[in-house]
Amino acid sequence: MEKFYNEKLLNLDFKINDLEIESKPSIQVIESIIHLIIKTLIEVKEYVLKNDFKSIDEEINFFKHQKPVLVSKLIFHNTLYKIETKKPNGKTTIKRHLNDELQKLKIYFDNNLDFYKYYRTNSTYLDHKYFVRGKHDIKLSLDNYYFEADHRFSTSHGFKVANIIANDLLQVHLENQLNENYQKKVLDNSSLTWTSSKRALTELIYALHSYGAFGNGSTDIKVIAKTFERTFNVNLGNFYHTYLEVKGRKINRTKFLDNLREALIKKMDEQEVN
Repeated sequence: MEKFYNEKLLNLDFKINDLEIESKPSIQVIESIIHLIIKTLIEVKEYVLKNDFKSIDEEINFFKHQKPVLVSKLIFHNTLYKIETKKPNGKTTIKRHLNDELQKLKIYFDNNLDFYKYYRTNSTYLDHKYFVRGKHDIKLSLDNYYFEADHRFSTSHGFKVANIIANDLLQVHLENQLNENYQKKVLDNSSLTWTSSKRALTELIYALHSYGAFGNGSTDIKVIAKTFERTFNVNLGNFYHTYLEVKGRKINRTKFLDNLREALIKKMDEQEVN
């Protein structure tokens, strides 16, 4: 399952990033991305129904960590599509429109605070109820969605996880839209500028994401990348393609990380001598 899922996710991300070369994808591009995600979800579902899981742990991992990543992409882009198609004219009305969308995210957070805490703290004691098929508990705040879902491919709280991941992406997107002018001023006056290569920064970002350094591993790679871009006054461009180049190295695929380690050890050694 792991190999099949990773290949599907990698292929999907590659196609999405190809379509999102522009910083602000058009409505038509968003439509195309939605179709790609749906197609991938159908293929993954067919694989799961045909092969099933080898253990309960594998099932929990899929419905807690793997499927929600795919579904979150669908939720994010579908919501983005709605926001863009309903966006009014005029700066004031656009600002109100975007703030209304942010308020919806807050309401969802408030209504699901207990589960947010469970998921954010990487708890596992209820995983056997939340992320195993056919184990739903009506007392554990079920979404209406669950009752109409295909229970062969759904658990009671997998969709909530997808919503949490999608909402993180949406919050970053909406706040970026609201703060475009402010962010431009910050970047223009930033005292922190990344002076190493974009490839090096991409390597660092993917390492931090793989390690789960942000949000117990639940923070989307795009959120991390955007934060680094704003903080260090750098435009990474299509960082996913850069990652593929790094990944494709025959030797020394973690060149920058290795150099970081060597530089730190050297500094420590020098300080011990002094």
